[in-house]
Amino acid sequence: MGTPAFAVESLKVLHASKHEVVAVITSVDKPAGRGRKLNQSEVKQFALEAGLPILQPVKLKDEDFLKEIKSLNADLFIVVAFRMLPEVLWSLPKLGTFNLHSSLLPNYRGAAPINWAIVNGEKKTGVTTFFINENIDTGEILLQAETDIAADEDAGSLHDRLMIIGAELVLKTANALEKGDLKPQAQSEVPNRREAPKIFKDDLRINLKDSTAHIYNLIRGMSPFPGAWTILQTKDGEKSLKIFASEILEDIPLSNIGKIEIWNKNQIILHLKDGVLSLKALQIEGKRRMNAQDFVNGRILEEGAKII
Repeated sequence: MGTPAFAVESLKVLHASKHEVVAVITSVDKPAGRGRKLNQSEVKQFALEAGLPILQPVKLKDEDFLKEIKSLNADLFIVVAFRMLPEVLWSLPKLGTFNLHSSLLPNYRGAAPINWAIVNGEKKTGVTTFFINENIDTGEILLQAETDIAADEDAGSLHDRLMIIGAELVLKTANALEKGDLKPQAQSEVPNRREAPKIFKDDLRINLKDSTAHIYNLIRGMSPFPGAWTILQTKDGEKSLKIFASEILEDIPLSNIGKIEIWNKNQIILHLKDGVLSLKALQIEGKRRMNAQDFVNGRILEEGAKII
């Protein structure tokens, strides 16, 4: 059971293994774009190519859907980036229903664990497989795999690495459950446990009162999507500005907070309260994403522009 690209890798690995994938459950096709053409999920696209049976229930408690899935007699349900399941569904298979989560539970329960781990400056993260229960991300832990977060890594890069690591863990978990080799462990209570809630626009706003390190982490933790943003004030008014990549510069004399400078016609410098950032990739309202060189060449910045 899954929908986005993150889930495809796990499906690929399972399909190539000794296990039989008897069905793939994914979201319904949704209209998108000007033509309102129906878009298929990435999981459905792979399942079609692989010739796997596909189920796309609107409601997971639908009687016809439940009847069909019971008839498959699956030993195990595996969930990767899907949606919350009702007990009438996750309680069906004899070996249980497990989920892959992109954090080292119990830390970073919630919708956006990859983003928040980077925003909070974590040095390590990982993936967890756990049995689903009636509460979100709280079930008994089966297996975990840990990885370092590079100091310059963004959410996109970490997403892609955890997708691979997670797929391997999914297969390892399925193999172990088949053999009866696993002893599920209840999640412990961790002091100052970190959460990973859904991201809203205000979470993405750069606050000039924050430290340089936090702003740097926010930028990479929200890149390439949805993108940290701020307001650029120019002589022509205020415009929204997204920043996708930056670098902390050392030993640079500080200036007014929010001040922007152009160095060597190819470097955009932002002064903060305790440091300086070089802005590497930006997108101003109404324009495409650009690197700093193209941004400067496009004369989007002028003398006196600042971030507020």
